Amino acid sequence: MGAHLVWDWNGTLYHDIDAVVAASNAAFAEIGLAPLTLQRYRELYCIPIPRFYERLLGRAPTTEEWERMDATFQVAYTGHSVGCSLTEGAELLLEQWAAAGRSQSILSMYGHEHLVPLVRGFGIEHRFLRVDGRTGPSGGGKAEHMVRHLAALGTSVDPACTVVIGDAADDAVAAAAVGAHAVLYTGGSHTRENLAQVGVPVVDSLTEAVALAADLVG
Repeated sequence: MGAHLVWDWNGTLYHDIDAVVAASNAAFAEIGLAPLTLQRYRELYCIPIPRFYERLLGRAPTTEEWERMDATFQVAYTGHSVGCSLTEGAELLLEQWAAAGRSQSILSMYGHEHLVPLVRGFGIEHRFLRVDGRTGPSGGGKAEHMVRHLAALGTSVDPACTVVIGDAADDAVAAAAVGAHAVLYTGGSHTRENLAQVGVPVVDSLTEAVALAADLVG
């Protein structure tokens, strides 16, 4: 068993934060909330998503509000994400990690049925042992999905030699749930200040993230 990376997708390998903010603002408009700037979004964002909405509303959203906002977000995101691409340098980093004889996988909270063709469309699917997106309702945390993801990878992956690279505090929570390391990247959903409070390394580029992962697990 060698070093293994579990990559987050949205906001990490896939540079879609502008599409996410635009789709979120469309969802906010459904219940009369004012739009957020990228900076303000990053300051307030948290998981599970209903808690994020609660921060904006000052109360928990009703079931009807949540369902309406979620549906609006999904439709708006599909439109806004059309022009999104891989994060700069990501493809080369994936190639180099694989060329070094190390393994990697993707675990995302993006719907599995949308994630797999998107990854395939970028021509990078062959770089990963597994590509797992969310199945079931949206809005929850990643930890239970990480447990299943590592279990599905089986004995070829040792959690102690695994690094989760993501853009959200929830990625570090998920890593801790399986005994893996975590490195958080500032190009996605959180400010650097918020990520720094999590207690794991924080970097400003995926190049730094991979270099640090290699230092952590060889």
